[in-house]
Amino acid sequence: MAAIDNLPPLRDVIATHGIAARKSLGQNFLLDLNLTAKIARMAGDLSGSDILEVGPGPGGLTRGLLAEGARKVLAIEKDDRCMSALAEIEAAYPGRLQVINADALDINPTQYLNAPIKVAANLPYNVGTELLVRWLTPKNWPPFWDSLTLMFQREVAQRIVAQPGSKAYGRLAILSQWRSDPKIVLDLPPEAFTPAPKVSSAVVHIKALPQARSEAEAEILNKVVAAGFNQRRKMLRSALKGLAPDIEDRLLSAGIKPTERAEQVPLEGFCALARTFKG
Repeated sequence: MAAIDNLPPLRDVIATHGIAARKSLGQNFLLDLNLTAKIARMAGDLSGSDILEVGPGPGGLTRGLLAEGARKVLAIEKDDRCMSALAEIEAAYPGRLQVINADALDINPTQYLNAPIKVAANLPYNVGTELLVRWLTPKNWPPFWDSLTLMFQREVAQRIVAQPGSKAYGRLAILSQWRSDPKIVLDLPPEAFTPAPKVSSAVVHIKALPQARSEAEAEILNKVVAAGFNQRRKMLRSALKGLAPDIEDRLLSAGIKPTERAEQVPLEGFCALARTFKG
């Protein structure tokens, strides 16, 4: 395997710094530096962008992002065991890597990065969906990021790009496709990781659109969609009855049959329904 920089192989880094992946932190490490560089390239031209990376672990993707020319990388890592390994990368790329030992849910990246900002991460499984929803539903749009290049379990990736009528279609699909364009750009087998998870993974590239495909308020849309899919086997008039006593009238005004189920309703339908709750 060809080296992408002058730093040690990741297996040596993990052994030297005692960074065994922890299930409690949702950690599965990618050790093939050629693969991490390939994932970095999926984010596009990095030379003019600052990059937010969440959960860098021993720094495989971090090294890929820097080797591919990222202007600056902000790496947020909760596991303090990884700090010494990341400090070595910081020293090898002076002025281009900033590491913060914190929970990504507590950090405002715009305090540390300058636009344009891309997000690229092998997200920890236990916070990946929560972070994605947060990035997709800011009150104001466009968001702080231009694109998200994120690794998920394959099942989650399929939910992000799913279309109405499919079993995978749900809240993630609607929130991802409402104001952005998501595509699965790479599939990864379990054996690509250490330790190998029980499921396959996929990289999703999500490009922010200049404006939403259909008008709605993020908080209201999120609430309506969550309620609809929380009981996806029920007709919407039953699944959403807790939102308003006149939910059947609201559904009809949005062009939705009250007897339909959530998975049958396209993005535009949910946006229209969300608009009936505005104000």
